[in-house]
Amino acid sequence: MLYNKLKEYSAGDVYPMHMPGHKRNTELLPPGLPYSIDITEIDGFDDMHDPQGVLLETANLAEKLYGSEKAYPLVGGSTVGIIAAIGAHTKRGDKILISKNSHRSVYNAASLFELHPIIISPETDRASGVLCSIAPGTIESALKEHPEIRLVVITSPTYEGVISDIGSIAEIVHSKGLPLLVDGAHGAHLGFTPKFHSSPVTDGADIVVMSLHKTLPALTQCSLLHVCGKYANPDETKRLLSILQTSSPSYVLMASIDQCLHLLESGKDRLFSNYELNLKRFGERIKPLRNLSVLCHGSDNPHPGFYAFDPGKIVIVTKKTPLNGFALSSTLRKEYKIELELACNSYCVAMTSICDSEKGFIRLADALLEIDSECTQ
Repeated sequence: MLYNKLKEYSAGDVYPMHMPGHKRNTELLPPGLPYSIDITEIDGFDDMHDPQGVLLETANLAEKLYGSEKAYPLVGGSTVGIIAAIGAHTKRGDKILISKNSHRSVYNAASLFELHPIIISPETDRASGVLCSIAPGTIESALKEHPEIRLVVITSPTYEGVISDIGSIAEIVHSKGLPLLVDGAHGAHLGFTPKFHSSPVTDGADIVVMSLHKTLPALTQCSLLHVCGKYANPDETKRLLSILQTSSPSYVLMASIDQCLHLLESGKDRLFSNYELNLKRFGERIKPLRNLSVLCHGSDNPHPGFYAFDPGKIVIVTKKTPLNGFALSSTLRKEYKIELELACNSYCVAMTSICDSEKGFIRLADALLEIDSECTQ
């Protein structure tokens, strides 16, 4: 593992006459930051932009775990992967099909490469205010209306955990000879167990970008770009990644990617089994909720506008209460010391992962039950 290799190197007696400037001087520097394993591309530690050794092993492991043809570890988050992938599959002036709720990196890429976005809008689930899945028919209609489209970009799962039918969408997009790019930033944990939906990587997408740091144990900015279809352009994708990513990538971040992948390789069955149990118990615990509701958990019925849903997202709906999402989020923060990921007008989102404890789930459930009971008074 890269992390072990870095630790062994830092424990040796090689003196660093190279950057970074902290020189791994842990006696001079304050504790807590990983100075001892923060190095540059020195002999034996490979090159992220042209991996031949230990970093190639990391990429190969990602390909093995997710089933992709080619994987590129990213240290600039999913943002850099999305921008590179869009640029690699379009030319200036092209039209691209994107969804209204696309991440800002998609819109920024369209601006950067001077593209013309054709925007589609998923339906809204009125009970929660959450945008639904993108219907394959909506994609088909847009491609018929705009035959000049050269790339389709879909977000699945969304921030709220809503998953679209990537398999059917891929068939429609491929029938036009076009590539399908899936922003799967929130779906790095998918595909490892039947309880969670399959990954866009195996559902037919050509390029998938995912953030390990969002739903798996990796440091912030750690992501992957997968090439997994015949309509992808891996060479141009690699070229743009080398342009857009730093020429001095952090070995701390790369080690985090490597360690996360090795953890999945060795312990995914145990980790996801425990995760599923925690989610099941959480769902049982919140069944008494009468005013607040949690999408696809507790007593909440499946929503017809959702093709599928990521159970790892706890979307707390406030529409039947005097609170809005912002007020609920503030109450949880101030009174229960629980910090949520996202707050909107009619709901807020708690993100969970294989690293959450049973106590954490119980704490959130009990807080919601208490707040819910006060809403009836």
